[in-house]
Amino acid sequence: MKKNVLVLCTGNSCRSIMAEALINAKLGECVDAQSSGVKASGSVNSTAKALLKHRGLWREDYHSKVIETVLDTAFDLVVTVCDHAKETCPMFPKAVKTIHVGFEDPSGKAEEEYVKTLYLIEQELLPVIKEELC
Repeated sequence: MKKNVLVLCTGNSCRSIMAEALINAKLGECVDAQSSGVKASGSVNSTAKALLKHRGLWREDYHSKVIETVLDTAFDLVVTVCDHAKETCPMFPKAVKTIHVGFEDPSGKAEEEYVKTLYLIEQELLPVIKEELC
């Protein structure tokens, strides 16, 4: 049975969406990833979306979600990817474990920063999730 992981950020528009897409693409055989935001922006960052589409990682069902929509899901792991989300992470009634693997927000920066962030998520976060859940 697949394990459930939640990637949590503040706005759920960039880093958490990139992580959700990477986890589902690379570890989808054992993990089902979702993402949400402590204060969800309601929209996906256009540069992040374009990058994910270019890499073949985008799914049309990816969207920015408020945390309340996922609080009742039984997650095996909750991962915060920004410091603000780590500090404001709500208690999940059914979460087993919460970990923090932080990444700088590329929003508003050059496209190379998005590429770098996607690379770092793949290099630093995916091995942790694989070890925890697969």
